[in-house]
Amino acid sequence: MNAYRRFLVLLAGLMGAAGVAAAAAGAHVNPDPNLATAASFLMLGAAAVIGACALATARGQGWSFATAGGGIIALGTLLFSGTLAGRVLWDVVLFPMAAPIGGTMLIVGWLVLGLAAFERGSRAG
Repeated sequence: MNAYRRFLVLLAGLMGAAGVAAAAAGAHVNPDPNLATAASFLMLGAAAVIGACALATARGQGWSFATAGGGIIALGTLLFSGTLAGRVLWDVVLFPMAAPIGGTMLIVGWLVLGLAAFERGSRAG
């Protein structure tokens, strides 16, 4: 596994942990539905990033649409969920339009990940 994928897996672990923490905060501190949305996106994004890295590794690929899509999904999730959670918990917004930019990045990331279906790996399969 290359350094970029290792970083993405580390980031996915942090995203998953943040998702669980956001879900707990939503259950025990502030029941705002935006916090539940942030938690769901963080945990789903974490799983997607790990899956994208696993796909590229199993195919024996260096750079791939899978890892590119995983990286875009990670960044989009952090922008989108970070904005929602920050607004609910601390009344802070990362920057104007961070949530819509993050959401757009999520859409693009999933589309790029889908392009991995047409990519040839270095291993048969």
